[in-house]
Amino acid sequence: MTRLSVELLAADAPEPITSAGHAQLGIAVLVGIAVIVLLITKFKLHAFLALTLGTLVLGAVAGAPLDKAILSFTTGLGTTVAGVGVLIALGAILGKMLADSGGADQIVDTILAKAGGRSMPWAMVLIASVIGLPLFFEVGVVLLIPVVLMVAKRGNYSLMRIGIPALAGLSVMHGLVPPHPGPLVAIDAVQANLGVTLALGVLVAIPTVIVAGPLFSKVAARWVDVPAPDRMIPQRASEELDKRPAFGPTLATILLPVVLMLSKALVDIVIDDPEHTVQRVFDVVGSPLIALLASVLVGIFTLLRPAGFGKDRLTPLVERGLAPIAGILLIVGAGGGFKQTLIDSGVGQMVLDISKDWSIPALLLAWLIAVAIRLATGSATVATVSAAGLVAPLAADMSTTHTALLVLAIGAGSLFFSHVNDAGFWLVKEYFGLDVPQTIKTWSIMETIISVVAGGLVLLLSLVL
Repeated sequence: MTRLSVELLAADAPEPITSAGHAQLGIAVLVGIAVIVLLITKFKLHAFLALTLGTLVLGAVAGAPLDKAILSFTTGLGTTVAGVGVLIALGAILGKMLADSGGADQIVDTILAKAGGRSMPWAMVLIASVIGLPLFFEVGVVLLIPVVLMVAKRGNYSLMRIGIPALAGLSVMHGLVPPHPGPLVAIDAVQANLGVTLALGVLVAIPTVIVAGPLFSKVAARWVDVPAPDRMIPQRASEELDKRPAFGPTLATILLPVVLMLSKALVDIVIDDPEHTVQRVFDVVGSPLIALLASVLVGIFTLLRPAGFGKDRLTPLVERGLAPIAGILLIVGAGGGFKQTLIDSGVGQMVLDISKDWSIPALLLAWLIAVAIRLATGSATVATVSAAGLVAPLAADMSTTHTALLVLAIGAGSLFFSHVNDAGFWLVKEYFGLDVPQTIKTWSIMETIISVVAGGLVLLLSLVL
């Protein structure tokens, strides 16, 4: 979201929809979140509907007029989708291009050809981290599962020794690094600098993925010593293609938006003059919209054409890439509506007022709130958007660096201990042929390690930056 749009929204923002006291607002928050949790976990309601109903309950318990609660919800939904919806769509298109062209397979095969023996877990975490930059977690899992199963089976590796590093790479990218939906929503909610958040996110992600991936996989392989399940390996996209894109251009296409956004952040730091021509140019080319759009356009020439895709296949590919993200957009939008209702009802100010008397650091508070919502709902995205709405007022007096760290603290908390109410839990369980206890001892513990290590690194960085 641009600075201008934020200022316009602020100018038109409605007055607080209720003047309820802290106690009533606190109860309203608990009841609203409890309703969301109950609807998602007990009644298996879609998160979009659960967030919508939970928001209305929150407003009602807080004593807000229904029409004003609805206005807050729809305003928040609209501004959130306007801020991150196009970015999510472009990321989905890029991911689809990468998968269908065989570019992802090319990266995987090239790296695996250079690795072997003890280096294989490190190769898997590298593959997953690179592939995970433009892809949603679930898409990345489906894309990498054939590789994980084939490597484990052909190399006679423990499935956990190969699978955990791959899952860690995908999960860390999903929770900490833009342009994934969760970090983007949190950046939008607390008005963080995307380039700084991206740079710090990568800085935190590297040691986190090493600890939770290759290192933890040694322990996980002893706890759960299972071979790759003897079942049909899903067909890879490139097996249906006569040719596929080269490794170099494919990797360059994936990294292009990251390079552009990091370049903008670097120029902002070095020049620090909004009127300077160079900075104005990088403000445009390094914006997430232009960076992702550029990567998609470049991908037409570096991914699709080398794979033999003609003009007639571009539109169907885009349509197939956009179809799966409808639910994600609605969840993210409803999360923005929930966030706006929290703010307009005075909950954000309540958190700010109460936290002034606490000795707990704001970053730790953000992590704990995200952990609680993650454990309750099972959704990292719901945890991120809800926690961002609650702690957004805490960012008002923060520096640019600490605001970015606030986003990362929320992202880290949103990954804590995935269990039976998380769709990712069942995805991993079924693909790897595990039972529930085995999945908890591997996948759930891995997620907890990611959350704790990343959260600890964020707190350490806050002491030195």
